[in-house]
Amino acid sequence: MSDDFSPFGRLALIGIGLIGSSIAINAKARGLARHIAISTRSAQTLARAEELGLGDSYHRDAAEAVRDADLVILCVPVGSVGAVTQHIANDLKPGSILSDVGSVKGSIVAQMSPHVPEGVHLVPAHPIAGTEQSGPDAGFLELFEKRWCILTPIEGSNMAAVARLKAFWEACGSDVEEMAADHHDLVLAITSHLPHLIAYNIVGTAYDLEEVTQSEVVKYSASGFRDFTRLASSDPTMWRDVFLNNREATLEMLARFSEDLSTLQRAIRDGRGEQLFETFTKTRAIRRQIIEAGQETAKPNFGRNKPPKKWEG
Repeated sequence: MSDDFSPFGRLALIGIGLIGSSIAINAKARGLARHIAISTRSAQTLARAEELGLGDSYHRDAAEAVRDADLVILCVPVGSVGAVTQHIANDLKPGSILSDVGSVKGSIVAQMSPHVPEGVHLVPAHPIAGTEQSGPDAGFLELFEKRWCILTPIEGSNMAAVARLKAFWEACGSDVEEMAADHHDLVLAITSHLPHLIAYNIVGTAYDLEEVTQSEVVKYSASGFRDFTRLASSDPTMWRDVFLNNREATLEMLARFSEDLSTLQRAIRDGRGEQLFETFTKTRAIRRQIIEAGQETAKPNFGRNKPPKKWEG
């Protein structure tokens, strides 16, 4: 953590799934906030968060959680941020920072901005980190370590608030970068959203096959299919909202993907081995660059032999 980072007095986390619980764990372990207020609508989930000791206070009502908070982070599905912002608006403290963790930014800004009171600083953010697990038990300290967090400040943003949030995410272990919301959505459409859509579709196709039984799909799954099932087991509510709230960028990337897939289809049909080899060689280079950039490991099985280290504090 940077020597010049001063902890927030009160951090309010609205939603306590994988991302929210991992933020809470980091804030407590690294001293990023003196008080952590946790809110979720589910009484069962809130009780579990309390059992795990993730916060200092626990609230069914999000408006109660954000009172006197210096930093409020919405960790809810992207389709819910507008309604949540409207609900908590009157209880947000002047001078506080309001942020989120959604993987779509244009829609987030459009939903939240109309409800943000004057004097409250909206700084949208997207930590590009996660697993297929969900719920308060899924969080762990190292989730954000050496992973990118993208900030998408809106026009007229308070630069001190942006810098403060940047320092917070750096203290969680993230590398932080800023970009425009629409560019973020285009980048994530190809690097995250489209891969998940393809995974959901491939696993769905296997599920619906009449010629192959589901027991055979499970029994004879090769590594490629198993990795698709990992993506396809992600939170369905979250991903439904992602696609509905980033439809333009997703559809643009899907159209490009469909064109390229048709090209490969013709190459296979026509027996053009050289074209297939050239494509497969080019794509291997991307994998090497991702590993060299520290965003993946070259270890066998993608380094997934052991589950993530759990929080024990």
